Amino acid sequence: MTDKSQILLTGATGYAGGSVLERLIHHPDAGNFDITILVRSSEKAKKFSEFGLNTVVGSFGDGKLLEELTAASDIVFNVADSDNVEVAKATLSGFKKRFQATGNPPIYIHTSGTAIIADLNAGGLYTSDVVWDDSNVDQLDTIPASALHRNVDLEVMQADNEGYVRAYLVTPGTIYGIASGKFVDAGLVNKHSIQIPALIKASLHRGQAGVIGKGLNSWPNVHIDEVADLYIDLFNAIRSNPDAVGHGRHGYYFALNDEHNLGDVSKELGRVLLALGKSTTDEPKPFTKEEIDQYFNGMDFFGSDCRGLANKAKAIGWKPKKTTKDLLASIKPEVEAILEAK
Repeated sequence: MTDKSQILLTGATGYAGGSVLERLIHHPDAGNFDITILVRSSEKAKKFSEFGLNTVVGSFGDGKLLEELTAASDIVFNVADSDNVEVAKATLSGFKKRFQATGNPPIYIHTSGTAIIADLNAGGLYTSDVVWDDSNVDQLDTIPASALHRNVDLEVMQADNEGYVRAYLVTPGTIYGIASGKFVDAGLVNKHSIQIPALIKASLHRGQAGVIGKGLNSWPNVHIDEVADLYIDLFNAIRSNPDAVGHGRHGYYFALNDEHNLGDVSKELGRVLLALGKSTTDEPKPFTKEEIDQYFNGMDFFGSDCRGLANKAKAIGWKPKKTTKDLLASIKPEVEAILEAK
């Protein structure tokens, strides 16, 4: 037996998960942590183990394995799938076993996303007046069960309500920036986000920056380093004074620090593509329905609208500094990295 905190992290090879793991191994109390990660590749597992990590080779979709790993953990960071109900149920089943064995509710830091509060029908035609506040529990309770990620979030909050786990939901907006650190340098984790690189790749393919509708919609943003900081700030606050940190239905922590207009992102992308000789104009052109189907699997994400405030996240000590100016400045290096990878 060991007195070390047993920590499980899923999503270690991912963009956000790798950045959180980077901070965990450099945590001031890292010597008191016994960290286990779940990875699909035995080759990557071997390389991760060289950093002093316990590695288990398996699929995130292996419910029995996930239940066993969770049941052996005091703290679980899920920085992987936020939409798989069966995975959530397996994880929660493991927590229940842990609670029954120890009498102490384990800590679950789960990743959701601000798509739960997005207006998916905006079509790039407006920015809503509705601003969601992570400290306004009554407002958050009105999020419909049909919202993206919400079905899993509700399972997690119900488990918290039953008392066998303390659950906290980190809820990022658009994450941007190229990840860095030991794991990136070792080629073990993805260093790119999803949303803006997808827009870049589609625009490069068509030879012109793209936009949905008039690009009048807005989204909140957060830099990859600062969203990873939030996971650790939340972790530290829980360890320091757990009764002072809201959990369950009081446990949404929005990871965002500014908001951007999607039209401005497309305009900056247009300027970058022109400067790099990848377009003959800096003017964004609306994506057609066929292009939305081709590039984004028919999902009109870049036309949706989402606004939020991270008052609760900042109240626990999170201090993000980067703004939309930094997001726009990140577009050129992101385009250059994508071109270099080709």
